[in-house]
Order: sequence, then structure tokens, then C-alpha cells
Amino acid sequence: QVELVESGGGLVQAGDSLRLSCAASGRTFSTYTMGWFRQAPGKEREFVAAINWISNTLYADSMKGRFTISRDNAKNTVYLQMNSLKPEDTAVYYCTARSTAVLRTTPNDYHYWGQGTQVTVSS
Repeated sequence: QVELVESGGGLVQAGDSLRLSCAASGRTFSTYTMGWFRQAPGKEREFVAAINWISNTLYADSMKGRFTISRDNAKNTVYLQMNSLKPEDTAVYYCTARSTAVLRTTPNDYHYWGQGTQVTVSS
């Protein structure tokens, strides 16, 4: 069982940066693929980025160059650095985990989810 707790969300202005953190419980964190999804009001949950245990990464096309996912296995934490934020980035951001190394972009491929953290970008 893995528990995920996100932090770092908030209200920022367009062009600002924000770093989200996700603290994970469990002794096998280092072997999990970790991901970030987001969900805006009235929209489906959307893939943002993923990183596996050897730090291979995958990004949604619209986030490439602006968002960076990273992990610190010693701290059982995964991060999402978000730069040049836009109002359309406004959403609840969810941390997620799956127990294999294959990077996936579909929510159903992930086994564990955090409660989410709100990111609001004003224009």
C-alpha cells in the first residue's frame, strides 16, 4: 500500500512558477513509477508527466519545456516544477503511482492516488 500526499499548490499569476511536492509512504517507493495528472472543472483527468525508478520521464506535449518532474528516492518524494504558468494550467493536480517501470499516460494504469492540490493561475 502506498499513501501519497501532495503539497505546494496555490494561487499565482500568469508567468509565475510553482513547485509541487508529493510525499509517499512505503518502503518500495524507489521502484514505483510516479506521475502527475490534473483535472480542471468540467474536464477529464489529464496526464501531465511521469518518472520511473531510473528517472526516465514522459511529458504531455503541452507541458514539455515548461514542467519538469523529478524524484528524490531518499526522501520518498516526487516533484513537479511548473514554470511559465498559464491560466489554462488551473486545475487540481494529483500525484499518482504505479508499481511497474513502464511509463503510462492513462489514469486507469495507476494504482495509487493522492487527494490533490489546487493550482490556480490568474491572468
